[in-house]
Amino acid sequence: MAKEELIQFEGLVTEILPDARYRVQLDAGHEIVAYTAGKMKKNRIKTLAGDRVTIEMSPYDLEKGRLIFRHKDERPGGTGAPRSGPPRGQFRRR
Repeated sequence: MAKEELIQFEGLVTEILPDARYRVQLDAGHEIVAYTAGKMKKNRIKTLAGDRVTIEMSPYDLEKGRLIFRHKDERPGGTGAPRSGPPRGQFRRR
C-alpha cells in the first residue's frame, strides 16, 4: 500500500513550548502544535517566536505537524549586530 502524501502549509510561530514544540498560526487561520524535524535538529537550526515556517502535516491528523523549514527574514540588513572578535590585521605573522 502506498504512503499517504503529506500536506505542506506555511505559518507563523506564535509560542515556544517545552520539548522542542511550537504553537504555529497557519496562514489559513488554524492554530496547531508542531515539533522540529530531525534535519533541523541535526543542523542546529533554531526557531524563535515570530519566525515564518513551513509545516508538514498528515491528512489524518490536522492538529499536529512537523516543522521542516524556517524562512529567512525579509527585513533588509539582517540583525545589525557588530561582529565579535578581534579586528582583522591585529596579529602579525611569523
